Amino acid sequence: MGNRLSKIATRTGDDGSTGLGDGSRTAKDHPRIHALGDVDELNSHVGLLLCEDLPATLREELLTIQHDLFDLGGELCIPGYSLITETQVARLDALLEKYNADLPPLKEFILPGGSRAAAQMHICRTVCRRAERAVVTLAQAETVNPQPRQYLNRLSDLCFVLSRMLNRYAGGSDVLWHKGRTEDEKQ
Repeated sequence: MGNRLSKIATRTGDDGSTGLGDGSRTAKDHPRIHALGDVDELNSHVGLLLCEDLPATLREELLTIQHDLFDLGGELCIPGYSLITETQVARLDALLEKYNADLPPLKEFILPGGSRAAAQMHICRTVCRRAERAVVTLAQAETVNPQPRQYLNRLSDLCFVLSRMLNRYAGGSDVLWHKGRTEDEKQ
């Protein structure tokens, strides 16, 4: 991996470029940097979620996910490098199965909300979907391993399931979307 930073304000990005982990430079608006930034934003939102009251097991699982996201960022930062594995994707599949098993089946669409932790998890979900789209865009221009995209796809699904679980943990339930609600209010 790249060198550890001891000096943060290097001024090398003043020209609109940024350094990658392999020492090369690229434009700050390059698809690779968009993908890297979206993954970093997602990791920050997971960090904010960790400030909430959460089950201890979930807290540990989210810390592992944060480390995975940092690895994913490292993979994106070094063209041709691989850090995300099928094992990490399979771990998310197992978490999806674990947390979805106790949830009632959905019969309606749900709105993002409920408890503060669930709402924050919905933000994680939407940022994760954006990160996934950014990785797909990058893969249209350059070679990208399939595991980062797979990881983000599974993680966004897991975020949805965890938002439902967190509403129940807080003593609530899903916030259901009511078709025609705005029409009913007009009458």
